[in-house]
Amino acid sequence: MFKFLALVFFWFISIQFSYSQQQKNRSSGLYFQWGYNVEWYTRSNIHFRMANGDDFTLHKARAHHNPGFQTIIDKPWKFSLPQYNYRLGFYLNKKHTRAIEANFDHAKYILNKGQMIHVTGKIDGKSVDGDSILTAASFLHFEHTDGANFLHFNYVQQHDLAYTNKKHRKLLSSIWKIGAGINIPRSDFTWRGDRLNNKFHIAGYNASAEGGLRIYPGKRIFFELTGKSGYVRYVDALAETSSIKGNRARHGFGYFEMIGTIGFDINW
Repeated sequence: MFKFLALVFFWFISIQFSYSQQQKNRSSGLYFQWGYNVEWYTRSNIHFRMANGDDFTLHKARAHHNPGFQTIIDKPWKFSLPQYNYRLGFYLNKKHTRAIEANFDHAKYILNKGQMIHVTGKIDGKSVDGDSILTAASFLHFEHTDGANFLHFNYVQQHDLAYTNKKHRKLLSSIWKIGAGINIPRSDFTWRGDRLNNKFHIAGYNASAEGGLRIYPGKRIFFELTGKSGYVRYVDALAETSSIKGNRARHGFGYFEMIGTIGFDINW
């Protein structure tokens, strides 16, 4: 996954460099952000297509996140284990009110264990249409915990709200973003006790809108607090186990995310 993200990063840089060369009188800098998030998910119908021919759906499955903030306290050098966010943006004008942004959200999606769920389809060659309890040992468990991983590109708009007394610099601005992109999850699947943490895989697409505030304690440094809502669709998530290859999962869900980041402006 990191090789893929590096390619995306350098592609994004080359696009912006080309744009900047053509619009020198407009583009005036870039910014980088790092932070963390918490999430809430809607229910989801999850369709499993198994290599042995079984084909079934979990209806209205409930899932939760795993922010993992305790890791930062216990092992601060492992700062990328919790649910993190980073952004790389390029300003499109000298006032820094418009930008384009590469946006990566490392979120975690975990099916609630022990929930009663309605299952339809075919399992072990037999038709099923009834309720079952989700347990990893006797049935299944499914999660995207090395990341649900939403990579997308945003258009960003800022509106200045407050300045220092002599208006030397801004103190506060509102911000909104809209964008779309792809999902690169690492899906962890257990089928009747047989588990595999699958490889990173481009598995679907997403779209989102985000809004909030930027606070500028200094000229270059800012804090950004935003709320984000979107839709995520996985059309080809890996659901293989250590002994069964070729399983796939499809599902979609809405989400709401609260994000806090620290950012740094680089001007030219």
